[in-house]
Amino acid sequence: MRSASEQSLRFLVEKWLAPLPSALVHVTEFSRTRLGGRRYVRVETSSEEGARGLFFFRHDDGCWCVFPPTADTPKLYAHPRAA
Repeated sequence: MRSASEQSLRFLVEKWLAPLPSALVHVTEFSRTRLGGRRYVRVETSSEEGARGLFFFRHDDGCWCVFPPTADTPKLYAHPRAA
């Protein structure tokens, strides 16, 4: 089980984007998903190597993740062809 600090958006931004202490971090987008209406944010940071950004999704248990909740992931269904 993850600790509360590992569920925070700040922890994930530092883990995935690894900004330097002097680097600016910006939330460039925030809204809700079309399916399920769950919150998400896009966070960007820049360095000498260039700008980087990721989407972070809020799950039902309150933690933030870099992947959307399963219920919000579009699914493809194959329909059997009529013979």
